[in-house]
Amino acid sequence: MIWLVFAGALVILEMFTGTFYLLMIGLGLVAGGLAAMAGMGREVQLVCAGVVGAIATYGLRRSKWGGAVRHQVARDPNVNLDIGQTLKVDVWNEDGRTARAMYRGALWDVELEHGADSVPGIFTIREIRGNRLIVSKGRKQDN
Repeated sequence: MIWLVFAGALVILEMFTGTFYLLMIGLGLVAGGLAAMAGMGREVQLVCAGVVGAIATYGLRRSKWGGAVRHQVARDPNVNLDIGQTLKVDVWNEDGRTARAMYRGALWDVELEHGADSVPGIFTIREIRGNRLIVSKGRKQDN
């Protein structure tokens, strides 16, 4: 029963972490508990718990749910609230790819996203690289 109590405690702790790794260790503890219920010795219980926990953890790591999620922070609107906002560009520089524009009360360097046209107008911020706003042609707004 001690194996199952510890497995239950890990399930409760798992709810606070948001990962599935403690559940995989909990599966190992359940395997140890099943070995104990089958009347196997303490060494066999420990080996069963360790092997099942390790295999479950490895399987989780190899699955799509266990890997670290990698986001491009420069393009993630959940990280940077400026992504998706619009700004007005009146004049593009001679190279046709860069400009200076007012955004949130400050003058920013603006660069066109690949494939966008350098015509004056309203642009949507797609990415932020350092102090440069990467924009593409945005929706028109009535100002």
